[in-house]
Amino acid sequence: MIKEKNSSLAFPLEASPAKRSFKYYDLMLVGFVTVLLCSNLIGAGKAAQIELPILGTMVFGAGILFFPISYAFGDILTEVYGYAYDRRAVWCGFAALIFAALMSQVVIHLDPAPGEYNQHLQEGLESVFGNTWRIVFGSIVAFWSGSLVNAYVLAKMKIYFNGRHLWFRMIGSTALGELVDSSLFYMLAFYAIWPTEQVIKVAIVQYILKTSWEILAVPVTYKIVAFLKQKENEDYFDHQTNFNPFKLKV
Repeated sequence: MIKEKNSSLAFPLEASPAKRSFKYYDLMLVGFVTVLLCSNLIGAGKAAQIELPILGTMVFGAGILFFPISYAFGDILTEVYGYAYDRRAVWCGFAALIFAALMSQVVIHLDPAPGEYNQHLQEGLESVFGNTWRIVFGSIVAFWSGSLVNAYVLAKMKIYFNGRHLWFRMIGSTALGELVDSSLFYMLAFYAIWPTEQVIKVAIVQYILKTSWEILAVPVTYKIVAFLKQKENEDYFDHQTNFNPFKLKV
């Protein structure tokens, strides 16, 4: 059983985090963007399967093995630094995705140098990155929507529960955020590329697995949240926050 710590810390909770200097926020931001890029561009395009007892064969997007870590980052950022800092991280991640997509399209449309090896390499690049624009578009719409729903719900629940029941707040907010994400991503990214039945099946399995991932990660997330709150001397409550998703100011 995970023990809740008293959320009443010695520092003022209502002070805007924008007025503070943080030691670890930049590292969290880099980790978030790295996970987001790799899971969307490397893993999302492959449908994998696994044999499980009772459930039988389950098909899922390979990126699911790592993508849920980005939601854990979102929970940590919102819980420690507040909604606005998580919102900024989301926009940074999307900017990185767009640049990666543009770069991949430039690379695959350049004429390859002569030679059999380069021809095979070109075919491989086209196979891996040829549909990148759809994956990125699906990621932008789905993850932007889902992650901000996750952050909003977590921030509001933190106020409602006065900082208590972190495990319940993380699981509840992630369940809603992932529902939005999973409902949008595979339809936008893979409709008419994969069979419709496969798209729906993978989306459902993805939602179940990603939410389960969050539950399993709760003990680790607890430790990171506790560490950051102590080291940063911050435990922000979003009483005065402007939740406009299009704002970048923190």
